[in-house]
Amino acid sequence: MIDVTLENFETEVVAASMQVPVLVDFWAPWCGPCKTLGPVLEKLEVEYAGRFTLAKIDSDQEQQLAAMFGIRSIPTCVLMMNGQPVDGFMGAQPESQLRAFLDKHVPSAEELQAEEQEEEALDALAEGDTEGALEKLQHAVATDPANDDARFDYVKLLLQLGREDDAKVAFAPVIAKAEVSRRLGALKAWMDALDFVASSAYGAGAGAEFDAKIAANKRDFETRFARARWLMAQQRWQEAMDELLEILMRDKAWNDDAARKAYVAVLEIIEPPKVKVADGQIPPEDPVVASYRRRLSSVVLS
Repeated sequence: MIDVTLENFETEVVAASMQVPVLVDFWAPWCGPCKTLGPVLEKLEVEYAGRFTLAKIDSDQEQQLAAMFGIRSIPTCVLMMNGQPVDGFMGAQPESQLRAFLDKHVPSAEELQAEEQEEEALDALAEGDTEGALEKLQHAVATDPANDDARFDYVKLLLQLGREDDAKVAFAPVIAKAEVSRRLGALKAWMDALDFVASSAYGAGAGAEFDAKIAANKRDFETRFARARWLMAQQRWQEAMDELLEILMRDKAWNDDAARKAYVAVLEIIEPPKVKVADGQIPPEDPVVASYRRRLSSVVLS
């Protein structure tokens, strides 16, 4: 529990809610229902073990904050997430309703554990501990199968390590989402490229064959697209995007927008993992990703 004033509101409520939900309890010492509600909220904060933070604001002492939230009666509770109020309630509530309110918004214990394992995995990966990262991501997916971010990182790492069969098994539960999720769709595009190369005659030395065909006809988009997929299968991402741009510069809508879709998929794949930054600051965009996003925009909008 944190006592919040105007001086620490930005840090303890707004910035803190970028990391974990913050339940703001507006109360006053003379308020009878506040004395009933407060201890129950404090008990739940302990039970929920870090899944939300309780912030208490004395509305008599902090009238500016009360006015900012339009508080007209107390107790009033406001739930803050990602720096914004998302829900709330007025009056003392029974514990069962408070649990229902919290469970609607705060992550479950399994989700929180999976997020922690995912963060540990990304730290391990940054330190070069690939096997440690893989193990932690596997545990994160097992702990919370609905965590698509952890699954994305897990399948991506398996593909990077050349473990295609394991990647397909891990991807199978979410394959239906690939049509509506850009990140999962990117993984499917990568696996499709691997399958395409495996089922074709394009081996490791196919580069010369591609070059000859394209030199003879620069609008041979089928060959250019095949070359892009061949490069994707080898994880030669920038070269793949360069080839896809060659198609887009000549025919933006070729083959039902296939080149642009593949290009966007590669951008998703090469995007560095999202890392939490203190005080809710947005980390700078990767310079390679930023450059290729601008190139795509330039071509598509020209």
